[in-house]
Amino acid sequence: MKSFLTEIKSHFGSGDYEGDQFGGARGHNGSGLPTGLPNNFMFATGIECSYPTIDQGKTRRDQLAECDHYNRYKEDLGLVKEMGLKVLRYGLPYYSIQQSPDKYDWEFADLAMAEMQRLGITPILDLMHFGVPDWLGNFQNPELPVHFAAYCEEVAKRYPWVRYYTPVNEIYVTARSSAKDGVWNEQLKSDQGFVTALKHTVAASIMGTQRIAKHRPDCVIVQSESAEFTHELRAERTDAVQLENKLRFASLDLLYAHQPDGEVLNYLYDNGMTRREYDWFMAGEPPGYQVMGNDYYGRNEKIMLPDGSIQTSMDVLGWYTITHDYYQRYKKPVMHTETNVFDAKEAPLWLWKQWVNILRIRKEGVPVLGFTWYSLIDQIDWENGLAEKKGTVNACGLYDLDRKPRPVADAYKMLLQEYGQITIVPHGELFEVTDRPATLKVEV
Repeated sequence: MKSFLTEIKSHFGSGDYEGDQFGGARGHNGSGLPTGLPNNFMFATGIECSYPTIDQGKTRRDQLAECDHYNRYKEDLGLVKEMGLKVLRYGLPYYSIQQSPDKYDWEFADLAMAEMQRLGITPILDLMHFGVPDWLGNFQNPELPVHFAAYCEEVAKRYPWVRYYTPVNEIYVTARSSAKDGVWNEQLKSDQGFVTALKHTVAASIMGTQRIAKHRPDCVIVQSESAEFTHELRAERTDAVQLENKLRFASLDLLYAHQPDGEVLNYLYDNGMTRREYDWFMAGEPPGYQVMGNDYYGRNEKIMLPDGSIQTSMDVLGWYTITHDYYQRYKKPVMHTETNVFDAKEAPLWLWKQWVNILRIRKEGVPVLGFTWYSLIDQIDWENGLAEKKGTVNACGLYDLDRKPRPVADAYKMLLQEYGQITIVPHGELFEVTDRPATLKVEV
């Protein structure tokens, strides 16, 4: 019996058919360095830019200064391009730019932003990273949302080519470290202080986004937030620890107008949030295209032993499982916005493990826009959360402080060569990130 293959071969040949290059057997597999096209998965790094105060406000921890970025910004931005990366999480030093309600110092910001534009780097512009200007005091100041909104508007007007923003980095961590754990800024250790800082930073993010959207109605807001979880290994769990596992959602609940769990709502009311304030948060989410960024370090996930002691659990649930919980709650597009380890030898394996998490969640149908190794260069004193100025180098960068590549830089380059041209979602060639303004009010 004659095979249909014989007929096909006689008419069209034995393979490599004309047309296959357009998405068929000879189509592209997604390998190669990132293109920067609108549907390209966003591979990124970041430049560590935290600037909280410690010592009751007497000492400013400016990581841009401590890691010498102010002097070497051209070199650092050149390293981003050399890596083959198109996207950079980048924080302008808010505390030094807005010098009073109506006075701004743009000298360094203009230089850095011009260099980024020259190199063709797309910034995800981070506008508040763990600190505020001295004249604003700290996160207990109810005037913060108004003054920060003015700053956001000035940034959007000054750099109209910027589309991607993180108005307030890690809102939950900002409020917790400043007002509940007593580490930074106001250095309070109270539930009321925490709720006050939380509502002020969320409100600042909302009003800042409103001002940005006035000038960039197509703005993309990448809200980075720490993906936290504590495993309590006790036969009978305690209310306090279980509440902590729910409070990790509080910042995004308020930001995205998602009603918190009853226990959390009672906690907010008991510690200073008024019904009028709560109703304001629940009126609707901020404008723009909203992306939920989840930051994951092994130290974010903890185990509490029966004796109450805490240990870092390093990847029991991992980014995939924790982020999937967040995704099910908010149904927002996702980005892996921060990760690293402090051991340079372990970093390449950690990078690949995070990438496995991303591939796995993509298979579940979750739209993941990007991945970030944080940061480009090593950091200082993050092993103690910037609480003490010791000058300890954290070997977590793609490059060390001498701007020499660490092993993870080679691993990231290998990852980029293999996956750099994949699309944001499978078959994403059909869909591109539109340049139209955001319009939909609710998920449909």
